[in-house]
Amino acid sequence: MPGRVTRGTRSSALSLKSAGRTSSPITDIPDEGDDTSLRRSICTIFAESQKSVTRHSKLCFALRKVQEQCCYEPVTLKKGKRAEEEFDEDDFNKETVRCVLRVLPVKKAEPAGDRVIRFLGTFLNAASGKDNEIADQGDPDATSLPETPTSRLTTQVLQELLPKMNAKDKNIRFRATQITSHIINSLDTLDDTLFHKLRLALLKRIHDKEAMVRLQAVYGLGRLAAEVDDDEKDDDSDSDNEVGTGVLEKLLNVLQNDPAAEVRRNLLLNLPLTKEVLPYLLERARDADASTRRALYARLLPALGDFRHLSLTHREKLLRWGLRDRDENVRNATARLFRERWIEDCAALPAAQTAEQAEGEDGQAQKAAANQAAEPSLDALLELLERIDVVNSGTEGGIALTAMQEFWAGRPDYLDYVSFPDHFWDDLNPELAFVARTFNDFCRQGNKEVHHRDLNALVEEKLPEVTKFGFFLERELNKLIEHMREAATGEDADAEEDSAQSEFVVEQLLHMALTFDYSDEVGRRKMFGLMREALAIADLPEEATRLVVEVLRMVCGEDNKGERQFCGIVLEAIAEVHDTIMGENAAGDDISSNVDESFHSATSFVDEDAIDGATGGSERARKSKKAKGTMPEDAAEAEEAYIREIMVNMKCLHIALCMLQNVGGDLEDDANLVTMLNNLVVPAVRSQEAPIRERGLLCLGLCCLLGKNLAQENLTLFLHCFAKGHPTLQVIALQIIADILITHPSLLAESSIDNTTATEQQQDANQLTKQIIKAFQKALKSDDPAVQSTGATALSKAMLSRLITNEDLLKQLVITYFDPETNSNAQLRQSLSYFLPVYCHSRAGNAKLMATVAVPVIAKLATLRDALLDDLDADDEAGDTMVKLSVVGQMLLDWTDPRKMVGFAESAAPEAAGINAAGDTHFLLAAHVLERLTGPTKAGQLEKEERKVLFSMLGKLHLPAGACEADTLAHVLTLVQEAFDAKVAGDATSRNVLTKLRDALLKLMNAVTALERGGGGAEETVVESTEVQHGAEEEEIEEEVEEDEDLTVMQRTLRDTTLGGTTMGVPDGEGTRVVLGVEDSEMMDVDGEEYTTTEL
Repeated sequence: MPGRVTRGTRSSALSLKSAGRTSSPITDIPDEGDDTSLRRSICTIFAESQKSVTRHSKLCFALRKVQEQCCYEPVTLKKGKRAEEEFDEDDFNKETVRCVLRVLPVKKAEPAGDRVIRFLGTFLNAASGKDNEIADQGDPDATSLPETPTSRLTTQVLQELLPKMNAKDKNIRFRATQITSHIINSLDTLDDTLFHKLRLALLKRIHDKEAMVRLQAVYGLGRLAAEVDDDEKDDDSDSDNEVGTGVLEKLLNVLQNDPAAEVRRNLLLNLPLTKEVLPYLLERARDADASTRRALYARLLPALGDFRHLSLTHREKLLRWGLRDRDENVRNATARLFRERWIEDCAALPAAQTAEQAEGEDGQAQKAAANQAAEPSLDALLELLERIDVVNSGTEGGIALTAMQEFWAGRPDYLDYVSFPDHFWDDLNPELAFVARTFNDFCRQGNKEVHHRDLNALVEEKLPEVTKFGFFLERELNKLIEHMREAATGEDADAEEDSAQSEFVVEQLLHMALTFDYSDEVGRRKMFGLMREALAIADLPEEATRLVVEVLRMVCGEDNKGERQFCGIVLEAIAEVHDTIMGENAAGDDISSNVDESFHSATSFVDEDAIDGATGGSERARKSKKAKGTMPEDAAEAEEAYIREIMVNMKCLHIALCMLQNVGGDLEDDANLVTMLNNLVVPAVRSQEAPIRERGLLCLGLCCLLGKNLAQENLTLFLHCFAKGHPTLQVIALQIIADILITHPSLLAESSIDNTTATEQQQDANQLTKQIIKAFQKALKSDDPAVQSTGATALSKAMLSRLITNEDLLKQLVITYFDPETNSNAQLRQSLSYFLPVYCHSRAGNAKLMATVAVPVIAKLATLRDALLDDLDADDEAGDTMVKLSVVGQMLLDWTDPRKMVGFAESAAPEAAGINAAGDTHFLLAAHVLERLTGPTKAGQLEKEERKVLFSMLGKLHLPAGACEADTLAHVLTLVQEAFDAKVAGDATSRNVLTKLRDALLKLMNAVTALERGGGGAEETVVESTEVQHGAEEEEIEEEVEEDEDLTVMQRTLRDTTLGGTTMGVPDGEGTRVVLGVEDSEMMDVDGEEYTTTEL
């Protein structure tokens, strides 16, 4: 091995020579004095403190002993030393500061630095307490704090750290700020002059570019925030005082706007809990960081005290935000806060009273037991529900329902404690009714066993049977009607509030009735009669009416016979309500008088002028009545009659709407539904009053879902309503159109057995499709946010169902999603955020359609961005209002990624044979990108950002083997060649992207060619290397490559690849050309296949 020895000797000589040539003088170390026994003692203590926290107490005692020897009785530390080696307080302080300064360069990741800082704070706190005790013994009557050795040491340490907080090195700034903040939080008092200096220095550090420095700064300022001197607020003589004042305001600004989550979280937990600060702290329930939100619910709010000090708005918002948070840990923390802390606050008063009684009987033992968690109390639970305003938050979709579900799930003691005897139902209030309803829902809809309890058996044991419950519900219904009539008279001031509470109680009982088992015939008949009578009450509120209809539908039975009986009863109730409101004079005009009228469309009865606007309808109706002479002479009586007519129509239409939502049979098979349609719904659609017309349109839409023929006849009506109506009517029309298309998908692809009419029906279907597409396009361009979001949601449903596959509509959807004008339309953005990835990943055809529109979308968005920049004249402002094109490109790549499509993994498995239909989306996307780069608008003429995004997309494509046909590969290769010919790659990065794409495509083409030839691929063919070309690594190293050489290599490689497999192009990264032998050529001739050259 002499060669190695020689090479090693040479390298050593060179290294020595170079070292001598590049050596620099040794850095001068400042003189720190002689090494003394005091220095060794203090250094030993600080060295031990960085090893473990457990020995800090013992080390604090040792350092305090050294301090006392130096400050109170200067002596020689060790016997046998020179007599002149005596130390005083200055020596001790100097050595301590010297050890503290050694911590400054230590990086944040090193835990030893944190241990030393913690030891320093512990020592200063303990030593300060002992110094104060000694000072009190000398002058017990002193009113001011004396100056002690520890206070002087603290001042010296902090003064040394003040200039270090502005150091250039981030580690020094971090450690200096950390030590300062820790000392501030460890001590009770500071010198006034030093206090102001520290506050000013820390205020400057809250704007540091390093988050770790800002974190320590706010940690120290959190202690100083409550110590602001009132005199300084009026002193604006110099700039330093201006910076120093308003500490709390600056910290609140950091709490709202600091980009680092740990800084906001530290402030959240360290700011003083005052009336002015509390709203800013509660805002963190909507913080972007989940840990900060969890800290609010798990640490701040439990430490806040009695929740009843919060306002009702704050309680409701905190519950709603926490229980509906997207993070599970935040939801769990909020649930624990509600069921463990808030319920204990409500039970605190009874527990305190119990403790006072127990103290007189059994002394301390009973008092200690009373200080534990309070026993379950129904009064406490009712107060808790009252504190969150259950009447408003306990409605359908309210947060009180979710909160009580979490309460029952986490408090099994309350599940066992509550009971519902007969006296419970005698005088129901909203809180009692809500307890019963949520208990019933939890036991019937939750898990069968929770906390080892059979919930079904529990609810059957505690709740009354159906018959008895029917009597309780009947009594509450009578109370509700009585309170509503009293409120209508206006005599009782509290009648309106009593009416709202009674309505809430009835709604809770009806919700319970929806979960009951009506196999008991006695109970079923009781509820059947009660619901039939309740539905005929004209004064019954709308929400209660809806619940009554749903209960009646359940009681009647789920079969067709029960549905017909249900429809008949509801129509009878509608007629009775009509007669009750209109009076006996209008009894002859009831709804069931014209049963034999024909079943027809509503289109011929709609007046176009009635749809054009929502206002002015009542005025036109009054004028028409005056013209016909039907207007009564008494204006007050006429107005009352007109209002009564509107009321009866709205009430009857609401009952009909609730009925239609609970039936599923064929409309034409039920005479009751036909009667209701002809005599109630169609006249409502013709009405001049906007509310009646809108509700009638909803009923007509539900009727169309029950009958295909009716839907086909009235679909043009809904399109007309959308085209001519106001925004509210447009929203209703779009919802109905989408539901009809999903329910009756054959309306867009109608076929007929009769060949003579097939062509006409196909033309009608095409015309209808064009009208629907036009309506959706208009909706997406609407200025009304509700119309725009509804149109996007309806179109998303239709496209997911493959009812609409229009390329232009998909393109418009994507552009609308990224359009800065829709930035404030959260509902639209949320709907499309869910739809677009699901649409693309569910089907390969959908992803291919997205790949087709991706490049036009980027081009359109680039144009929009340029226009926005011209308007704003500021790039940063445009970036805040519009998504960057690079982000758009990444999202389009993700949506068209074949690896995320359903079924791609199975089709790409080794045992799967054939072409993978779901894997060619990125090949299609590459073709469109290259066409954009090489099209009439060359890459040089494109905007710089658009060109950069397109090349970035080309470099991130996923091109799996066997995912596309040879023709597709050849087409993409041709486009790559055209890109090289047109010199679209203007820089080295773009050229590298094209080169890598070409190499990847050539490998795939090589594999496809070998497969068509019957071989097993490039890796299975025995070849001989006859020529070596420059590899891809050498091409990447070169920053500038001649275009002619690239084109020559490209043409030669493509020619070799496509000459019937005679050569295999570039089979590996080194670009080796492989030439087949004579035997292989003869074998190809025997196959008899003709291979042609593809001209590129």
